[in-house]
This record gives sequence, C-alpha cells and structure tokens, in this order.
Amino acid sequence: MLMILAGLVAILVFVGVSRFVSDVNSRVGPMVTVYQVTQDLEPFTPLSQENTTPVEIPERWAAPNTVLQGQEIDGRVTAIPLTAGSTVSLDALVPPSNLDPTEREIAVNVDAVTGLAGRVRPGDRVDVYAVFADVPGLPKQARILVENVRIVSVEGQQQVPSADARSVQNVIPVTLALPPDDALSVTYANAFAQEVRLVGLPPGVAQDRTSEQKTYDAEELGGTAVPEGEEGNR
Repeated sequence: MLMILAGLVAILVFVGVSRFVSDVNSRVGPMVTVYQVTQDLEPFTPLSQENTTPVEIPERWAAPNTVLQGQEIDGRVTAIPLTAGSTVSLDALVPPSNLDPTEREIAVNVDAVTGLAGRVRPGDRVDVYAVFADVPGLPKQARILVENVRIVSVEGQQQVPSADARSVQNVIPVTLALPPDDALSVTYANAFAQEVRLVGLPPGVAQDRTSEQKTYDAEELGGTAVPEGEEGNR
C-alpha cells in the first residue's frame, strides 16, 4: 500500500510540475536572443564579442529591431553612446555602407544652422556651400562646392572643441557620398573655409541647373572682391 501511495504521489507531483511549467511557458512565450553591451561605449565604437554578450529573453519583451544574429552586429559601429547592459538595436548603429564604386564617404560636422536645423535625413539630397573669408589668395566669397549630394547618415549631437580651444560646441556629424574629386574639395573647405553649409533640395531634383549662379562675393553688391591678404594694398 505504501508503494502504491508513493507512486500516486509521484504521479501527482509530476502532473503538477508539468502544469506549472506549461503555465509559465504560456505566459512567457518563446525565447529569442538579443545582444547587450558589457561596458559603456562611446559613439562610433565597433562592436565585437569583447564588448557584447548574447542574452535570451521572452520574445514578447523584445523589440523587432533588437532580435539580431551575431554576424549582423560584429564589426558594426555604434551611432550613439551606449551604457553597459543596454540592448543593441539596429537604430543605434551606423547604417552599413551602400556606396557605388565611384563614390566615397566623407563626414562633415555641422551645427543646427549649417545642417538645416536637423531636417536632413539619410537619402536626402543637398548642395554643399562654402564661405571663404580667411584663405590667402582667395576672394571673400560664398560658392557652391558640389551639387545634388546624397546624405548617407546623420548621427546624434556631439561636443567638440571650438576653434580657439577655449570652449566646446555642439555639432552633428553628417556623412556624404561624393565622387573622389568632390570629396577632396569638401575636405579642403571643411578645413579652411569659415563655414560649410548644407542647402536642402526638393525631392527628385534632376533638372538642368547650369544657369544657376555658383559664386557670390562683394562684386555682386557693387564692391570689389579682394583676395585675402591684399586689403592693405588697395
């Protein structure tokens, strides 16, 4: 009788545990793998097995853009700061490059004014203007450097030292896709021009723009465009 009673108790315990596990599974649902960072990361930090770890969580608790495979994040670069324990999501990563063979990526720092007050988005088209005021041999003028440039990515706001290194300024890195020669001109302007500005274009710009004015200086206002460094000789 004791053996029979023990067997019945064992069966009842097994059934109870099975029902409990089934109830938990029905509440939690299937599990999925997400990746969390194991340390604080600055923007533009490459992800790897050294700073991420896979974690299983219920599917119902995971956002669709966080269910990733290891190969999907390995080598990808963060677009924003991430704190230890944060879950990696696709919108927190720099988009993968989709350059044509004739294009090069170049990043320029803009502020809220020169970057169209945050209105530009990846895929938009812009012109790049430069204002030259302190470059020896060049007249003080504004000119169109390149036209119809594709925006590759727009990253979060960062702080960088100001030109006099006495303060910091808020900038927004914007990555452009350019032919090699245009990338050189934008690089030069970004280093020596007083200001590099993005100018928004309407969607689908493809018309002939050869008649548009490309430069503007003092002559347009009735004055004389004097090359920088020659003011004292006039």
